[in-house]
Amino acid sequence: MTRSGFGRWSGEIALAGLIVVGVGSAEVSATPLTPFRYEAQAQRHCPHDKVVWLDFRKGIYYRKGQKRYGQGFDGSFVCLNEARDGLYRRSLLGLR
Repeated sequence: MTRSGFGRWSGEIALAGLIVVGVGSAEVSATPLTPFRYEAQAQRHCPHDKVVWLDFRKGIYYRKGQKRYGQGFDGSFVCLNEARDGLYRRSLLGLR
């Protein structure tokens, strides 16, 4: 008797989970990043936006003037708005 009640309860939870997942996935959309090797290329792509160095491995970006801006093998230059829309976070290290 307890077993059938538990089975029904877990089925309702699974159904509720599917409904939440289905609703949540409709609202999420990925903004494409346009990575560039050189800063000037990125600036031409987004002339009215700032260019940042995006570290893909760490998931953070560095602004011009920060110590790690433009350094590393796991990064690229991108537009600031694209990095923010892609849910990358800013680095607080080396801010002046």
